Amino acid sequence: MSILEAQHEAAAVAMKRSTSSRFLQRERMTMEKYLPGLDAKLEKLPLRVMEAPGSRALQLFREHGGPGLLISKEYGGMGANALEVTRIHRALGSRSPSLAIATNMHTCTVAAIPPCAATAELLQSIAQQNLYLASGFADGRAGSSVLVPNLKAEPIPGGWRLSGSKKPCSLSESMDFLTASVLLPSPSGQGQELALATIPTSIPGIEVKPFRDTWVLAGSETNEVVLKDVEVSNEYISYFGNAEELNAAISKAFLWFELFVSACYLGAASNLVERVFTEKRGSASERMSLCIDTEGSMAALEGTAHELMAGCEDPDAVARFLYVRYTVQRAIERVTAHAAELLGGMAYLGSNDVASLFAACRALAFHPPSRLSVAGALDEYMMGRPLVMP
Repeated sequence: MSILEAQHEAAAVAMKRSTSSRFLQRERMTMEKYLPGLDAKLEKLPLRVMEAPGSRALQLFREHGGPGLLISKEYGGMGANALEVTRIHRALGSRSPSLAIATNMHTCTVAAIPPCAATAELLQSIAQQNLYLASGFADGRAGSSVLVPNLKAEPIPGGWRLSGSKKPCSLSESMDFLTASVLLPSPSGQGQELALATIPTSIPGIEVKPFRDTWVLAGSETNEVVLKDVEVSNEYISYFGNAEELNAAISKAFLWFELFVSACYLGAASNLVERVFTEKRGSASERMSLCIDTEGSMAALEGTAHELMAGCEDPDAVARFLYVRYTVQRAIERVTAHAAELLGGMAYLGSNDVASLFAACRALAFHPPSRLSVAGALDEYMMGRPLVMP
C-alpha cells in the first residue's frame, strides 16, 4: 500500500469514528491522515493520566512520527502545512492539553528556527529519528521581554560558553535538543543580535530542575533548565537579527507561536464543549452558543494559517495575529465557564477532568506576550507607529 493510500484509509477510519458528531471531525481527520492511530490511542487513556507527570502521551506522539510533522519531505518529514498543523494541535489539545502544549513548543521551534550551518542535518535527524526540540525562550522574569534573554555568553574558540537558566521550559524531560535564546555580538560587527543556540542534551552542563508546585498541565514536563558552562559550536548558532526591531525572522517566530498555541488551548476548551454535547447538557441555544465561540475562533485561526502559507511574515501580520490570539483567548474564557456550568457541580466534583481542563485553558493568558504587557504597543501601532514588542 502506498503512503497516499494509507493516508486515505486512515482518514476513512477517522470519518467512521466521527459519524456521531461533526464537532472536531475535521481536526481529528487531519491528525489521522498524518499520525494514523494516535488519536485512538489517546482516546483510550484517561485524561488524569495524560495530565500527570510521567505521561505516556509524549512518547506516543514520538512513536507516531509527530516530531517530523512540520518538517519538509525533503528532509524526511511529513510536510504538513500551517493549516493542517493548526487543526492537529487543536485535536491534540482536545485529548490532552499537556501533550498539545509540550509538542507545540517543539513544532514552533522547528517552524521558526533561522537557518544555520547545521540546519539541514538537524532537521533530517529530527524527522528520521523522531527527536524532540525543547524551546528555551522564556526566562521566567516578571516584566521582562522574551526578546531580552538573560543567558550569559562567553566566547571560546569555535563557539560560545553559555550559563544561565531557562524557565518555564516544556518537554524538558524528553528533549533531545534544547534551543536557548541568547544575545550575542552581531556577525556584522554592529551591536548585538538575538541568537538561538541549539544544544544536544548529551553535552555536559545541562540540568533539569523542578520549580513548579501545581497540578495544572503537569504532563507537559515543564521545568527549569539550568546551563552551567555549556559549550556550543558556532555551527549550531542561528541569528534572528536586531532584537530591538520586529524583523522578518523575529516576526516569523511570533506568528507561528501565536497561531499554534492558540489552537492548543482552543482544543482543550473544545474537550469541555464535547462533553456538553455527549451528555446533552443545556438547551440547543446554549450548545450553539458554545459552538459559535469555538468554531468562530477556529475560523479566525485558519484565516491566520492561510496568511502564513501565503508568505505573510511581517510586523503588520504580528499585530493581526495578536488580535486573533486575544480574541480566541477571550472566547475560551467564555466557553470554559459556560461549559463547566452546563456540565454541573457533580461533574466538577466527581473527577478532576473538568477542573483540570478549566484551569489549563486559563494558562493561555500567561504565554508571551500577555495581553496586558502588549496593550500599550498595540495601542501605539493603531495610532500609526511601528509595532515594538515589550
